Amino acid sequence: MSSVAPAWLWGFFLLSVLAALFIDFVVLKKQGAHEVSVKQAIRWSLLWVALSFAFNALFWWALTQSPDPAVVAQANTRAMEFLTGYLIEKSLAVDNIFIFLMIFTYFAVPPEYQKRVLMLGIVGAIVLRTVMILVGGWLIAQFHWVLYVFGAFLLLTGIKMWWAAGKEQSLEDNPALKLMRRLMPVSKNFDGEKFFTVENGKRIATPLLMVVALVGITDVIFAVDSIPAIFAITDDPFIVLTSNIFAILGLRAMFFLLAAVAAKFHLLSYGLAVILVFIGTKMLLIDVYKIPVLVSLGVVVGVLAITMVWSARTAPRTGDVSRSDVSA
Repeated sequence: MSSVAPAWLWGFFLLSVLAALFIDFVVLKKQGAHEVSVKQAIRWSLLWVALSFAFNALFWWALTQSPDPAVVAQANTRAMEFLTGYLIEKSLAVDNIFIFLMIFTYFAVPPEYQKRVLMLGIVGAIVLRTVMILVGGWLIAQFHWVLYVFGAFLLLTGIKMWWAAGKEQSLEDNPALKLMRRLMPVSKNFDGEKFFTVENGKRIATPLLMVVALVGITDVIFAVDSIPAIFAITDDPFIVLTSNIFAILGLRAMFFLLAAVAAKFHLLSYGLAVILVFIGTKMLLIDVYKIPVLVSLGVVVGVLAITMVWSARTAPRTGDVSRSDVSA
């Protein structure tokens, strides 16, 4: 699969990601384990969104400077594809965050330790999604019928998400958690930010290692949903990759922000279900009728706006314990 993005923009994107990870792992590491405040989360969330929009503007500008008139003519459409893909991935990341909240609540992870887990989860998600995007792009290029498989999968996932929305979730019967507990002894207490500790002369895992493992498994599960979704919007590998990664980079800040207001978005899963059904249908109809990118963008923004307003107006007065009882 070829891309309209110039080579230098690929390099700029790579440097941007490395700089972001440097900030997370080197600069913020100096702060040590500490609780992230809501104000900090808001500032970082706004910064990541602003950087994503700025990158999209740079992408649009780069296309308008191309010597190829065909590429110049695609500039507006490609920029809208990035924006649509970014919003979809950001929306699906919100549902991902609710699962993270449930994991942290189940293990009673202290707020000051949550940052490191999320940082490791972000790196894992970046590597995982890059590999899956490359593989998915190759499959679509070689076997066009894979689009129909992706479409059907998203359609069924959306229906399943609607059916499961609002229902109580629990980790008690999680098969991955049961397997990990069988494979290794786990301490009942945390030992700072360590993944292993020593008890009675034996080296055993801490609950924080279990949390990181479950967060990684969650990344895999949600990547299976989100990767096909972005391919329904665009076939350009640059847009698929960059919109995904920029949505992930702001995940840590968005987590601490949503942790404080999770109960106000109790209906978001219904909106995400509608979006997945729409995207799945769009992919299944791709050879019959190609839904314009602007229409897709309007549907995604409209559904999210309606869901958020509806959630805010019907938010319960007392937060849902399963989602909101996590300090931010």
